[in-house]
Amino acid sequence: MPTILIATQNNNKADEIAAIINDQYTVKTLADFGEAPKVKEDKNTFAENAKKKASEIAYWLNQHTLNNIQDYVLADDSGLEVDILNGRPGIHSARYASDKANENSSDKNNNTKLLKELTGFSEAERNAQFRCVLALTSVSQIETKTFEGICRGRISKSETGKHGFGYDPLFIPDGHTQSFAELGSKTKNVISHRAKALSKLANFLVTFQEE
Repeated sequence: MPTILIATQNNNKADEIAAIINDQYTVKTLADFGEAPKVKEDKNTFAENAKKKASEIAYWLNQHTLNNIQDYVLADDSGLEVDILNGRPGIHSARYASDKANENSSDKNNNTKLLKELTGFSEAERNAQFRCVLALTSVSQIETKTFEGICRGRISKSETGKHGFGYDPLFIPDGHTQSFAELGSKTKNVISHRAKALSKLANFLVTFQEE
């Protein structure tokens, strides 16, 4: 069974990814490597940020002779894009309400800011999507592959539900009347942007291993 190191400091993301792929791969996270560097997300797209995180962590593993432990490094960058806001918060989703460029803000503050910016807009004007880009590289960094998933929906006028994290209490996926936070992880892990990206990743790994 191949081993994948999920290169994230976000425990919620790591848990969500592990819940989807854990029966197919041995999953480790940066929590297993306390000295791993924190990668600065300073690129202009989700794909660029994900690739940077994957490559820098893979390089660190090689430098610390840990490459015999991991087969792959998997990095995720994802966020919410609201149509009427020209794609904001986008790559700044985690730090949307922060007054410091590289410091995340709380989910509550981010949600409050988003709701304020959408004040006065009708339901038809609140279309949005979650976008996830996964970057997969072998520890030897021979090649980096990316896999994208998108989940369309809309932003509600208030927070509902107690599950999930981030903008989940505000995001109602297409085909549903409840937010991600109301639907819970069992449903979210089937229809979410991250689930779609992981499905593409899994198909790639199956094909790759058969070659």
